[in-house]
Amino acid sequence: MSTMSSNSIDGHAKEGTYGIEHEHTGTEVGQIQGADNEILAELGYTPTLTRNRTLATVLFQSIAIIAVPFGEGTALNTALIGGGQLPYFVGWILVSVLDMTVALSLAELASRFPTAAGPYYWVYRLMPENRSRKTLSFITGWIWLVGNWTIALSVNFGFASLIAGTVTMYHPEWAATPWQLLLIFYAICIGVFAVVAFGNRILPYIDTVAAGWNLICILVVFLGLSISAKAGRHSAADALAYYDTTHSGWGNWGFAIGLLPAAYTYAAFGMITSMAEEVNEPERTIPKALCYGIPLSAITGLFYILPICFTLPPLQDVLNAPAAQGLPYIFHTVMGSPGGGLGLMFTVLGVAAFCSISITTTASRCTWAFARDRALPFSALWARLDFGDTPVMALALTTVVQMLLGLINLGSSSAFVAFVSVGVIGLAAAYAIPVAVSMTQGRKAVSTASFRLPSIIGWSMNVLMVVWIMFQMILFSMPATLPVTAVSMNYSSVVFVGFFVLSTIYYVVWARKVYEGPAKSDLA
Repeated sequence: MSTMSSNSIDGHAKEGTYGIEHEHTGTEVGQIQGADNEILAELGYTPTLTRNRTLATVLFQSIAIIAVPFGEGTALNTALIGGGQLPYFVGWILVSVLDMTVALSLAELASRFPTAAGPYYWVYRLMPENRSRKTLSFITGWIWLVGNWTIALSVNFGFASLIAGTVTMYHPEWAATPWQLLLIFYAICIGVFAVVAFGNRILPYIDTVAAGWNLICILVVFLGLSISAKAGRHSAADALAYYDTTHSGWGNWGFAIGLLPAAYTYAAFGMITSMAEEVNEPERTIPKALCYGIPLSAITGLFYILPICFTLPPLQDVLNAPAAQGLPYIFHTVMGSPGGGLGLMFTVLGVAAFCSISITTTASRCTWAFARDRALPFSALWARLDFGDTPVMALALTTVVQMLLGLINLGSSSAFVAFVSVGVIGLAAAYAIPVAVSMTQGRKAVSTASFRLPSIIGWSMNVLMVVWIMFQMILFSMPATLPVTAVSMNYSSVVFVGFFVLSTIYYVVWARKVYEGPAKSDLA
């Protein structure tokens, strides 16, 4: 266990321009990694992971996690319930702008405290020394961890649902049973586990391919739908501004429901902060990846969303699509044949596969970091590294938790959807808590970060970010349709509060005896 203190790193942040760096020589890389490890040691941790990622590869990982074709595709029906093309198109632009406030706010904190521990470490270091900071740090960590686990669950189960929806293009009468969906989901979980556990050294290359595949997918969908359009094209007015308030029951408030696909797509991009101990110059690299990922995805996403808006079949037909997956139905209808639809779906399924790998990787690092700080039962087991630098046991725990939660879908699809939705709520809360704490302390800590915003801009971004996060959490707790029934009720807020209560009970009963705060409990 490390006995190094977690003294301030004031004066150690590297200053420099905020552009893409030139390639470093072998000697320079060694010097940079040595300096990075010194900073990590000053943050209180023993360096144990291999720094084999650059700005390019961690940015590509961010793009793979955002996964526009998958996120905007698998959650498409929610936008249609919320009104159709208007919330789908305008919502994408609006949420992209709002999530830049999240990216900029997180970038400052990630620059100031570049460690895989992320939000719960930030909370601990930002708060004044008192008993409550350890408690809030622990609770933030559990919210962060549950958000990581359940958002990975949503991606892998969404991937399984898309596969089932793709099959219906050839067999429209077929509907996957809960057991069949579960088995597809399990196959995905096991496959992703194998790639992440045994391919750790090549994961940066996989993320590079993933970013390229995202671009190829968007290009193929853009050209395929634009050129084919067998079901006809809408006028620009209908394609960009059609708004039907009859499907949700919320009236004009349905527009807010239509924001959910975009909010879900961006929900997990902050998880790349957990890669800080595998990146060169993380105090500069992670903030850049956070800030570049949003605009790149926003711009390329328009080339994916616009052709869908221009060729969208009647809303009710899409909402009635087999397997509750509108995207395969749209591709099949617009392309005019199952083969044409399958060609487009193949590229989207590839995006989903890469997203599963990237998001599971970051979730495993989050699990490992929290275990390293003795915040989990049997922490020594989950904090273990195998093959030299791979947190295989933390990855195994992340995978097993997902597989166990997947069983809930056999009994209640409503309960399962609640667990999926809590992923977005948990991540959003974990983003907002340290930013709110930073503001209560006058943003003093981030004023010395390598990446920092001018005071007035920083305050503005932080306030907007917290307000947007609060609205987002309410949004993801609302039922998509009215009137509310036992089936349509959104139980995510109940699940979120349940996790919060359980983590508090665990802390009071046991964890407070072993969790001394991040870095002070380092098991490395």
